[in-house]
Amino acid sequence: MSDETIRRASLDEIRRMRQAGELHHDPDAPAGESLGREFWASAMRNSPRPAPKSVHLKLDPEVFEFFKAQGKGHLTKMQEVLKAYVEAHR
Repeated sequence: MSDETIRRASLDEIRRMRQAGELHHDPDAPAGESLGREFWASAMRNSPRPAPKSVHLKLDPEVFEFFKAQGKGHLTKMQEVLKAYVEAHR
């Protein structure tokens, strides 16, 4: 799809279009491009990752303040540091 074929609309615009009957599904629309045998020969199936576990964690104040001082996303940064540690010690 090229950018010319994509139109952005707000939720209110979509609701208005639906009420006006401007949105419809064409069951006779042509099928999209086939991906071909080459694609499927090298395609890999990925299993979904398990959901993260919620835990209560006690941290030393200086550790928490270090990450919190970096701004929004400090908990994600802590997760990334822990994940890097696990990968380094496997």
